[in-house]
Order: sequence, then structure tokens, then C-alpha cells
Amino acid sequence: MILQILQVVLPVFIVIGSGYALARSGLFKSSVIDGLMTFTQGFAIPCLLFLAIADLDLGEVFDWRLLLSFYAGAAICFALGIAGARLIFRRRPGEAVAIGFCALFSNSVLLGLPIMERAYGAGALAPNFAIVSIHVPFCYLLGIGVMEFARADGRGLVETAVVIARALARNALMIGLAAGFVVNLVGVPLPGTVRSALEMVAGAALPAALFGLGGVLTRYAIRASLPETGMITALSLIAHPSIAFALSWWVFALPIEWVRAAVLTAAMAPGVNTYVFASIYNRGQAEAASAVLVGTALSVLTASAWLGILGALP
Repeated sequence: MILQILQVVLPVFIVIGSGYALARSGLFKSSVIDGLMTFTQGFAIPCLLFLAIADLDLGEVFDWRLLLSFYAGAAICFALGIAGARLIFRRRPGEAVAIGFCALFSNSVLLGLPIMERAYGAGALAPNFAIVSIHVPFCYLLGIGVMEFARADGRGLVETAVVIARALARNALMIGLAAGFVVNLVGVPLPGTVRSALEMVAGAALPAALFGLGGVLTRYAIRASLPETGMITALSLIAHPSIAFALSWWVFALPIEWVRAAVLTAAMAPGVNTYVFASIYNRGQAEAASAVLVGTALSVLTASAWLGILGALP
């Protein structure tokens, strides 16, 4: 069982490690990594998400119990992260929100999708795409809203709404998802040549993104904020998937395929967007960078553990 789990997880992290090693050695310059991440996050992954949502049976996988199992855990960990930062580490309100955001935003695409695909096959990704489809808007709406409320120099309600709307409208992942929903709901079939081209690009999305993620991680460092980093990683890798498991398996008794999607997506490390969020507000950047680096490294162990737990279910 352990060997089978490692055969699922290790290839993903070998690709990440290859990107990290080659970027650290200087064989791949920073500009090359930037170009690769621009391609994957600005074009290839939006194409992947577009095709996935366009082909998705919305009535089957968009179940409120599945979404609640994942997002209730995310919101609870966000609140716990803020409370821990304020009460335990005595951080200022804006810094506490940035730290909480690290526990809120899982790396659902770059890590969640490839690990789920390797574990259960591409046909098992439908509930993952349902979760991913509202991940960015949910996290940014919650994070920006709470940050603007917490900051002493925060914006008013209307200005905050405009900031959130602009951030979402410029997000390439949101554009790909929105276009996929339009095609799905309108029911217009894609021309065969267009679909083939999109599938070619989408096929390169996750491997290239994993390699690029490894290169990006060379820019982060484990700073002096190790206690806060430990709290974030515990919330992200243990608390969030535990809540998702309890809700999806015990409370809602969802199909095992949906339980796997909710738990594994919740079990992913903080995404790079957490550092982007912290940088936007110039608060908690060190904690966000450390959490991304440490959380991604520890995901090798925790993702394997959660795959073992899920594999033991009847």
C-alpha cells in the first residue's frame, strides 16, 4: 500500500523538484520560469479549465454538500489562522488576515489536480473541477473583504466591491472558467479542430505548471516566522482536510468519489496566490512565502497519508 501511494505522489514532486533544482542551479534562468508560469497560468490552465467546465455535467457535480464540505473547512481554517495570528502571535489585524489567507487558499490546481489524476484517473476529476470553479472567487471575495474591513486604512464598501470585481475580471483562470460555463449552458458544440487545439495546450498545462512551480519556489525562503508557518501548514494540511472528511463522509455520506475530491483538494499546500495576496497589501509576505515552501515540501508526506486514509474506506 505504501509503495503504491508513493508511486502516485512522488512523480508529481519529482517534477516540482526538477524545476526547483534546475532553477536553483542557474540552468533555467528566472526569466524562463516567469515565461513558463505566464504560459501555464495565463493560457494553458485556463484552456484546461475551459474544456473541463464546458464538458461537465453541472447538474450532477454541483452539489451544495460537496462544496460545503470543502469551503466550510476553508473558511474555518481562515478564521482560525486569523485568530491564531492575533491571539497567539500578537500580529496586527492586516497581518493576521494575510496569515489567515494562507490557510484559506489551497493549491487546488497545480497540486490538487495532478495528484488526484494520478491516484484515480482523469475520469475522477469532475468533482475537483466543481470545487476549483469557485475557488478563486470565493477565496478572493472572502480574503479581500475581510482585509479591507480589518485595515485601519481600509476602503469603503463600494470601493472594496470594485477592487474585488476588477481582480476577478483580470484573472485568466476566471476567464477560462466563465467561458466554459457559457459554452456549457448555451450548449454550443466546439468545432473539432478548435477542441483538438485546446486539448493539445491543456495536455501541457499541469506538467509544465508543476515544473514552473518548482522554479518559483526557489525565490522563497524559510524566514524567522517559523511558528506562524507551522500553524499555517497544520491548518492547511491537517485541519482543512479533516473537516472536509468529517463533513463529506460522516455528515453528508457523499459518494466516495466526491469524498476523495473534497479531502485531497483540501489537503493541498497553500498556493502561490497566498504570497500574491500578501504582496498586494504588503502584509505577511514572509509568512506566506515560508508557508508555500514548507507546505509544498510537507505535502509529500501528508498527501500520502490522506491517500492511505481514503484507500482504507469501504
